[in-house]
Amino acid sequence: MDDARARMALVEASRRSVATGLNSGTVGNFSVRHGEGMLITPTGIVPDDLVPEQIVAMALDGTWSGDWRPSSEWAIHARLYETTNAGAVVHAHPDHCVALAALRLPIPLFHYMVAGFGGSEIPCADYACFGSPPLSDTVIAAMGTTYTACLMANHGAIAIGPDIATALARMEKLETLARQYLLARSIGEPVLLTPAELADVRARYGTYGQQAKH
Repeated sequence: MDDARARMALVEASRRSVATGLNSGTVGNFSVRHGEGMLITPTGIVPDDLVPEQIVAMALDGTWSGDWRPSSEWAIHARLYETTNAGAVVHAHPDHCVALAALRLPIPLFHYMVAGFGGSEIPCADYACFGSPPLSDTVIAAMGTTYTACLMANHGAIAIGPDIATALARMEKLETLARQYLLARSIGEPVLLTPAELADVRARYGTYGQQAKH
């Protein structure tokens, strides 16, 4: 994706996150891998007012230039590009993810789609203050090289993908699972899939969602 299209994709993702309730106001941030660095949304600009020229180009060491400051959470994005093959990162504060993050709870294997995020749960990263270097450490520790998303204690959630559309779709799915898990817990204790059932799910994920070749 060229520079102009990448910038526009970030603007559109930012606006969609508000339209779908994943974010509100100026919270949340989005980036795509770009050359040896990344393009990331700026801090403090409402998505409806955001334009492609305000997207910040920066190196993974945090250096940048221009009129617009990058998101205060840039270090999380940079560390994920350094430690995974992610092509895009989405950070959001959707209500149900935040509710679970406030309890510092992972999302266990109550639904087979949890396995689609890389493991037998969707982890919750330990708490660290927003915008601080330790926060990126906690996210990396929780996600490792296995998971494609995690909750962030008393904060929000992170999702990665090969492109911004996939990363945003994963965040939307993560919020759906968080809502469903909380709904189930409001009635009783969800029954989790067994290791044998998880193995079957993983086997079926190899062809899940694919059309037969003709």
